[in-house]
Amino acid sequence: MTHAQLETLLQRLTDQLAAALRTEPLDLRAGHRVATELVASHIASAEALGRTVEVIQLRLVRDLDLVADDIADRMARLLAAIATGYARALRDRTLDEQEAIRRAALIARADAERALRASEARFRHQATHDPLTDLPNRTLFAERLAAVCTAHRDDVHRVGLCFLDIDRFKRINDSYGHQIGDRALVAAAHRLSRAVEPHLVARLGGDAFMILVERSTGTGDVVAVAESALAALAEPVLVGGHDVTVTASVGVVERQVAGTTPDDLWRAAGSTLHWAKSAGGAGWALYDAERDNREQARQALSAAIPGGLERGEFYLDYQPLTSLQDGSVLGVEALVRWQHPQLGVLRPDSFIGLAEETGLIVPLGSWVLAEACREAVGWSAATGEPPYVSVNLAVRQLRRPDLVQEVCSLLRHTGLPPNRLQLEITESMMMSGAEEPVRTLRALADLGVRIAIDDFGTGYSNLAYLRDLPVTELKVAGEFVRGLRAPEAADERILASLVSLAHALDLTVTAEGVETVGQAERLRAIGCDAGQGWHFGRPAPADHILARLR
Repeated sequence: MTHAQLETLLQRLTDQLAAALRTEPLDLRAGHRVATELVASHIASAEALGRTVEVIQLRLVRDLDLVADDIADRMARLLAAIATGYARALRDRTLDEQEAIRRAALIARADAERALRASEARFRHQATHDPLTDLPNRTLFAERLAAVCTAHRDDVHRVGLCFLDIDRFKRINDSYGHQIGDRALVAAAHRLSRAVEPHLVARLGGDAFMILVERSTGTGDVVAVAESALAALAEPVLVGGHDVTVTASVGVVERQVAGTTPDDLWRAAGSTLHWAKSAGGAGWALYDAERDNREQARQALSAAIPGGLERGEFYLDYQPLTSLQDGSVLGVEALVRWQHPQLGVLRPDSFIGLAEETGLIVPLGSWVLAEACREAVGWSAATGEPPYVSVNLAVRQLRRPDLVQEVCSLLRHTGLPPNRLQLEITESMMMSGAEEPVRTLRALADLGVRIAIDDFGTGYSNLAYLRDLPVTELKVAGEFVRGLRAPEAADERILASLVSLAHALDLTVTAEGVETVGQAERLRAIGCDAGQGWHFGRPAPADHILARLR
């Protein structure tokens, strides 16, 4: 190869390297091609180049600080190989020619290094900014928040976060399409950024944004930022010929930097955003430590339910449903308890709501139903007329397609007669008008299972609708019983009417919450069939019920 050919080759390889470093998108093979030609031309050995030249490829690595030394080392190898070729070309040249070649080599190396730095800067921006809105992304926001928490560990500096989420953004996409939705997001992002300058605004993904107030002087500062953000989004934005209205919910957290961490702040902001959403949206909610502690405790309790079931921590108490005519026990209601290893005995109001929210009510309800049927079978030997057992059904249980099959299997497995099982449902479940739950209840009634409506009178109270439903009993809410204080009280007249109409529909009536002799006597006087409450007995384990029956 002549000197001229060697210079041409080196210049071409240098140009290729610089161009590859500038190109978007990347061609990962460029560095390998340059190295291959250097080796083929005997300018450098494969071993000297480390066999694979990854200068271009390393530009893709996210954490540039960690690999900077490696990039510099590999870049140096490649450029040194090119410089070696230039050095060979210096042989047999005049001093002027040698100086020109040296200058060309230096320029080529500087050009390649500039291209590498520019490439790293472009990648750094891409790695830390949202491609749609060009706002900082979650990565950059997390870095800034961590820097604030690390730099100011004193009792003076305070920090605030506003966690913003656009309300019902899916409706915008569904109504106008994703292109319009994206443009609306871009417009919202620009408005937010302008409205809360100089505070950092980041898009976390989807329709969620976070605002960092680095030097707060108190809660009022951060609330003002939240209100500015909401005001900026309040006016409709014209996108593609459509007036798109956007509202948002904001969770606000503000506290001393000392004693907190980025994870604490992030989690607290997420909880507070959830509160703002739960309140209906289009507003902000301020972090409340006591409320957060309560909700964390509830979450921990909810998470412990499956383990509690596996370990046998749940058990049943039973409360008598007593005839108001002769005082006999007609039935018993199964009431679940939780013997929590740390919190002691928990009543249903501590965990049933959590189980319903999370869907854990299905396995828990199945266990209650199975345990009640199993224990009730043993009462047959104690008396010729054993009581029925009444079990509450949750909405999720009633909507299960295999509920009828589950009940059939339980009755068959335990040997409990169907007429000794009563399933209680809430009034709102019956009055919802949905057909599937009604078909399920009819199938259960056809098996001979009793169906009762619990807390009757607190919902729709549509007795005419009951005529067509497979109901055998009404359990009147205790609120009416507590109202039996004076003669001819309004609640007594209401109860008398309910009892009369229920009997006209061949339904029996049980009054809940009976606590005194006077209440029991007046209920008996108006024709109520049965009573349930502390006057007739508090909830007790199965063996207590068995002893009473004997």
